[in-house]
Amino acid sequence: MTVGKVTFTKAEREKLAEVLWLLNGVSVLTGALLLGLGVFLKVELQRWQEVMSEQGLLYVPHMLISTGLAACCINFLGGKICLDCTDTNRFLRWKLVMMPYIICTLFFTCCVLVGALMCYSMRSQLEASLSLGLRNAMVHYKDTDTPGRCYLKRTLDMLQIQLECCGNTGYRDWFQVQWISKRYLDMSSSLVGDRLRSNVGGRYLVDQVPFSCCSTFSPRPCIQQQVSDASAHFNYDRLSQRLNLWTRGCREALMEHYTGIGTSIGLTVLLIWMFELLVLTGVRYLQTATENVLRLGDLDSESDGWILEDSLAETARYNLNIIKNLGKCYRVDDDPNINVQTVPPEREVPSQLVPAAV
Repeated sequence: MTVGKVTFTKAEREKLAEVLWLLNGVSVLTGALLLGLGVFLKVELQRWQEVMSEQGLLYVPHMLISTGLAACCINFLGGKICLDCTDTNRFLRWKLVMMPYIICTLFFTCCVLVGALMCYSMRSQLEASLSLGLRNAMVHYKDTDTPGRCYLKRTLDMLQIQLECCGNTGYRDWFQVQWISKRYLDMSSSLVGDRLRSNVGGRYLVDQVPFSCCSTFSPRPCIQQQVSDASAHFNYDRLSQRLNLWTRGCREALMEHYTGIGTSIGLTVLLIWMFELLVLTGVRYLQTATENVLRLGDLDSESDGWILEDSLAETARYNLNIIKNLGKCYRVDDDPNINVQTVPPEREVPSQLVPAAV
């Protein structure tokens, strides 16, 4: 049973070809949009890549970039084909190319859908990457003179200032790491020596935070040192302390930032996929309708177009049988003529010489 059978007149076939030519031109622009979204997402991921534990997330923008480039090329070719299909005689040049073109377009359309799903599915991997990456970045915050880590301090400070966050999950995370370099510690001081000896691994742990954790909404000068000691500050108020430092962790801030970008890009790519699916359906109708009118021999007559010539189950069964028979050797035992005795041509008796039976 034919799936999606529609009858087209000559004028309708020409109109369909013209509309598809315009839609393929729009698809070239949507391909450029996919390319731009992929580049934008890659730049955003690389912007804070130093606080991520791995760079595996770049497969999402790379997928969008490659899909966008493929869309521009495939849809440009599709526009040329659809423009030539307005004339049945020019269609003959593309007759053998139509089916491979439709298969490539179908594969590309599936890639667009996969790209949209990737934008929504990268959240869990992103959260794990940020959790470990921020923790490692905070540990090496003090290593400003170590090659490969000298920019971590600047990156973390810019991150906390721009996204209004502090630490991994909160400002208290800075109490658990030594973020002050020993170059700035007075090693001759007994207080410093006692603190180094009292902590595991000889770390200098204090209830202090970097200046970038200070909130711009603080009603008083920022309290960075002895944050947890209320008696060390004049007129200390617990309520005002909430406005003193950023209370939101940077992992949460980055997750909100990237989740918003991923959701917007995923929705846009999903709309592009629906549009490409519409164009692919129209091209399939144009191909089958034009091929059928060529079989009829009358270029002015009506012709049928469809999505599948047989039902989906029959098409799948037919293709499955083809796959099963691939590589099978022809067995001599199955030859129906194996036991048939053949006569050499020179020994054959002409039918005219055989006496008629009485």
